[in-house]
Parts: sequence; structure tokens; C-alpha cells
Amino acid sequence: MHLIRIIFILSLIIVFILSVVNANDIPRFQALSFLSDKIMHSLIYFYLAYLGILCAFKISKLRLASYIFIFGLFIEIIHFFHPYRFFEYQDLLANLIGVTIALLIYKIKNNISY
Repeated sequence: MHLIRIIFILSLIIVFILSVVNANDIPRFQALSFLSDKIMHSLIYFYLAYLGILCAFKISKLRLASYIFIFGLFIEIIHFFHPYRFFEYQDLLANLIGVTIALLIYKIKNNISY
């Protein structure tokens, strides 16, 4: 269980770093279209939420997913002030979709209710 928590924390750090560096410094970043950028946001936040759920922290899965979404909100707020990044509501929506899908898949897989 400790290894998965380490992977989770490292994943959060990597997402944060990639989210605050100049986007042009990320290889192939400009090749992403608007749609694929939003799909990437959904996939990344699905990954973070599902991995966080698997960590079995002593908080509810819904609260954990909320914290992960707030992490994404924090990054978007940073983008508002960042000279090479932009705040986008669509990114927040994509993040929310990814987190929600992770919760739904976990719920269906484990046949639990919230």
C-alpha cells in the first residue's frame, strides 16, 4: 500500500510541475488540439482520482475526489497569473469529468453507494 501512495504523491508533483512550466517547453504540446487537450485533462484527473482512491486514505472517496478537483482548480488559478498559461473553465470541466468517471467506475466495480 505504501508504494501506491508514493506513486500517487509523485504523480501529483509531476502534474503540478508540468502545469506550471512554460507550455512551449513541453515537447509536442502545441500539437494538441483543443479537443485532445480536454481529453488529456480528463484522463489525467481520472488517473489521479482513481490512484488516490486505491491508496485507501482514511477519508471518503468523494472527499478525496473533491480534493483532487480542488488541486486542479488551484493550478488553473495559477494559470490566471502565469505569463505563458491561461485560465480555462473548460479545463476545470474536463478535470471534473475525469474525477467523476473515476468515482463512478470505483462505485460500479465495488458495488457501493455514496
